[in-house]
Amino acid sequence: MQHRIPARGRRLLAPTAVIGAGVLALSACGGGSGFEDDGADAASTEGGGSLSILIGSSGDAETDAVEAAVAAWSEESGVDATVQVASDLTQELSQGFASGDPADVFYVSADQFQTYAANGSLYPYGSELDNADDFYPSLVEQFTYDDQLVCAPKDFSTLGLIINTAAWEAAGLTDADVPTTWDQLTDVAGTLTTGDQVGLGFSGEYARVGAFLAQAGGTLVSEDGTEATADSAENVEGLTYVQQLLASGSAAYAADLGTGWGGEAFGTGAAAMTIEGNWITGAMENDYPDVDYRVVELPAGPAGQGTLQFTNCWGVAADSSSQSDAVDLVQYLTATDQQLAFSEAFGVMPSVQSAADGWKELFPEMTAFIDSADFAQNVVNARGAADVITDFNAQLEGLKTGDPAAILGSVQTNLQAVLDENAS
Repeated sequence: MQHRIPARGRRLLAPTAVIGAGVLALSACGGGSGFEDDGADAASTEGGGSLSILIGSSGDAETDAVEAAVAAWSEESGVDATVQVASDLTQELSQGFASGDPADVFYVSADQFQTYAANGSLYPYGSELDNADDFYPSLVEQFTYDDQLVCAPKDFSTLGLIINTAAWEAAGLTDADVPTTWDQLTDVAGTLTTGDQVGLGFSGEYARVGAFLAQAGGTLVSEDGTEATADSAENVEGLTYVQQLLASGSAAYAADLGTGWGGEAFGTGAAAMTIEGNWITGAMENDYPDVDYRVVELPAGPAGQGTLQFTNCWGVAADSSSQSDAVDLVQYLTATDQQLAFSEAFGVMPSVQSAADGWKELFPEMTAFIDSADFAQNVVNARGAADVITDFNAQLEGLKTGDPAAILGSVQTNLQAVLDENAS
């Protein structure tokens, strides 16, 4: 049973694929909209220059860890390298791409990836990596464009069920009561609900509610990315179940509990359980250190287990004059030992399968998060889909008294329009 996370895991990276964040359209650069080999200059293949690295950091622990890793690579390779922390990563990347002078290496979130890949901003180097087969297949899928792995997955997060152990024990629940099905989740949420605390509280957005759609066997987009599948019977079933939870009074959105997100609802005691990712551990350690809790996998729905995952990658600029050095740096940063060093420094989950056992040894209380990779579903990252998801989130606010089929029908229409536009 988990109690408090050790200091090494206090700072965890919140999901960088933030659903609802606007995707900034970029001017085409680096040879247009495809990945044609238009002849990189000699400097881009010979190396020996200097590198600039642009990151979006969760705090000092992450910044220090990246700077230390880059410095170690620089010492080993003899290539000068400088890390800069962006105050607004999307804006600063946009400015760099538009000017033709972007950073050589940078973070790319899943919601930005399709835009950057489509307009030629990214150098597709995946085939050059020795460890390309070690990345989780679903992460590779998220960063594949035109059948090429464009950029190496940096790390990832999944959603799990977070349980307040004091509330659990006070309700007379035991390990045997940990919910593994929707029916069991409904039961324990009801048991945990009191006059002062709801059984389950979570954010009313696709990035949380979407886990139930996955458990019902639903997706928002077809496997080939060309067809919207939002209004499927599976998704209607999943959303209807969430509506039933809300209507029962044993579950509530974090906003309806007077809190900003599931972690706050859980930490303040407004909810006995929440649905969040591994980033919650940092918030709990920093803001609610006296709350004991445990992490378990989300329960299965009619189609089995399902969760959502959030990820980002190491982008290399198509306009970089030091691409070979940039790829060598990424190879270093995504190696098993280095990813585990990042995990120990600020808690992120490694993107390579070979590091899973090492991560579990570092964080035995959080194994449910990394084990959930086996049934995790990527969030939608199609170009232009961010506005659709923003509208979906707005409609989810009224789900308790709304029409699940009508909500999903609206998403279907809007999302298909985006996919059709992308295909034209």
